[in-house]
Amino acid sequence: MRKKYIFSSRRTRRIDNMKRERVKYPEVAKRIIDSSDIILEVLDARFTGETRNKKLEEEIEKQNKKIIYVLNKSDLISKKNLQEIKRGLIPCVQISCKNRTGIKKLRDLIKIISKKIEKKEPREIKKDKIVFSESKKIKVGVIGYPNTGKSSLINILSGASKAGVGSEAGFTKNVQKVRLSEEIVLIDSPGVIPEEEYSSMDKKKISSSTIFGGKSYSQIKEPELIINELFLKYKKILEGYYKIEAENSEEFIEKIGKIKNFLKKGGLVDEDKTAREILRAWQKGEIRF
Repeated sequence: MRKKYIFSSRRTRRIDNMKRERVKYPEVAKRIIDSSDIILEVLDARFTGETRNKKLEEEIEKQNKKIIYVLNKSDLISKKNLQEIKRGLIPCVQISCKNRTGIKKLRDLIKIISKKIEKKEPREIKKDKIVFSESKKIKVGVIGYPNTGKSSLINILSGASKAGVGSEAGFTKNVQKVRLSEEIVLIDSPGVIPEEEYSSMDKKKISSSTIFGGKSYSQIKEPELIINELFLKYKKILEGYYKIEAENSEEFIEKIGKIKNFLKKGGLVDEDKTAREILRAWQKGEIRF
């Protein structure tokens, strides 16, 4: 009975922690908007609509703050598609952190907008345990969906690896400040999935957030289900990358598993390992559009 009680208590604490995290990260992002003069919303160029956070954009507009849409991973889609995407996003800069392209254009745009902003006298704002110091420096908040490349962008903009970077979704845990210049400070934030899209139980929402990089391929359960969703939406892209054809996701996983030699005892394909490998290639941008 005692062991059962201990397990139950730990499980309850985990659930409580998950609930607090759901509230905490959107709240931190909102506070960064409150504190910033300019906000960079980093988007995955492949999934611009899916990685936008409309609620945070509404908050930015409500506070009359300046926003710059940053299309990262632009090297993974065609120039024609990029032009179509950029039409509805003003101002917008397309970049690739991987190839370090578009960074100078973004840095110059930040400086141009910064010169048009009048700063108040220095004062200190305290909100719970997070302290934002308002001064004559221009603050540039960086927000975005998990794994869109926010920390990598800050490192490149600042010219040094001062913000923590990891390939796992949700690596950034705390607010970090990095100096861009004598007059401009960058503020990094944890990746935020819009509340209406977040779920730890709904398989449809979990699949979508994994496809768009919100959940890491190494952390999710039942990766085969996500591959099924991926195959339904991007069948031609997957078949083109792996140079195979399949009727369904099960056949697709089976063929990839044999090609990769991901086999269990008895010669059966290790479906879990194969599905995770496909998701890894997808999230890392190896499977191009």
